[in-house]
Amino acid sequence: MKDNFSVHAGKYAKFRPQYPDALFDYLLALVPARNAAWDCGTGNGQVASRLAQHFDKVFATDISRQQIEQAKPHPKIEYTVQPAEETSFPDHSFDLVTVAQAIHWFDFDAFYREVDRTLKKGGILAVTGYGLLHVTPAVDTVIRRLYVQIVGQYWDRERKYVDENYMTIPFPYTCLPAPYFEHTEEWSLEHLKGYLSTWSAVDHYIQDRRTDPVELISDDLKAAWGKESLHTVRFPILLRTARV
Repeated sequence: MKDNFSVHAGKYAKFRPQYPDALFDYLLALVPARNAAWDCGTGNGQVASRLAQHFDKVFATDISRQQIEQAKPHPKIEYTVQPAEETSFPDHSFDLVTVAQAIHWFDFDAFYREVDRTLKKGGILAVTGYGLLHVTPAVDTVIRRLYVQIVGQYWDRERKYVDENYMTIPFPYTCLPAPYFEHTEEWSLEHLKGYLSTWSAVDHYIQDRRTDPVELISDDLKAAWGKESLHTVRFPILLRTARV
């Protein structure tokens, strides 16, 4: 698994979006029990903290200690630094395994072996994430220019799985039917720029060219944003679920 996010763990915790309530309602309706869940690639614990509201115990893992250090402690959550593909958990431990915005970095075969080992019979695997955001047509045009034309060559090859809505990831299970989910937040222009600065391709661009590509679009982004202090930002939710 690649670690593109340790260096900017603080920004990631501050600027990355959450996930909608409806997504968790859907998952909770599927699980056979709510004893234990594993949130794999937990980052700063966004999903783990939501699961802790419903499960007796949540185990949250990531390869980035810096990311985990940004997570808020919770009495029901146990955070550990472990790779997705090889953990210390006992066999058949979990009712639910979640992966949010991370599976495209994994060794798929090794991870699925670990899912098969650690999930209880009839347990649920939920692979989720979010695609490219939408704000307004004018703002979207500027963001798309950053995404494709400016930093496009700096995306890791695994990013294609996100662009393809997770429909092309190897997935050796029968997918359960799922509704479409979208997450919305009200953001300021500065928050949007903060979010864009968390893109791994932006960091790769800076490392190569010693220039911040977000600043290259700053004026155009401000003009497209207009006079409003806040805009509604929409993220399409990527989701594949299976009963294992």
